[in-house]
Amino acid sequence: MRALIGAIVVLGFAGFATAEEKKDGKIDAKKLVGKWEPADEKAPVTIEFTDKGKLILSIDVGGKSEKIEGTYKLDGDKLEMVMSFGGKEMKETVTISKLTDEEMVGKDSKGKEEKFKKLKAK
Repeated sequence: MRALIGAIVVLGFAGFATAEEKKDGKIDAKKLVGKWEPADEKAPVTIEFTDKGKLILSIDVGGKSEKIEGTYKLDGDKLEMVMSFGGKEMKETVTISKLTDEEMVGKDSKGKEEKFKKLKAK
């Protein structure tokens, strides 16, 4: 179970390539705040960014929901995320190419591009 959750966390990070219409390499950080899920909806993962630099990765596995908390920092078009899980710290930097009110696209440190869609507030 721990290996499965770890794999999903890595997938969540690897798949978290975000995008935004950039102006001078800067991203509007206000558009990042909220809950996001993969646009292809393959993985039961959501990532929430708060306005205070906190992030919450939620994973549904076998009917159970796991939450992993971390922090993020947006510097220009670079989104730096840090999370602790199972006693290990994980870091990932994503280069955002597009970020709108509804869509996020970017590349992780390995060059993999992913798209996310913003969940509507309930």
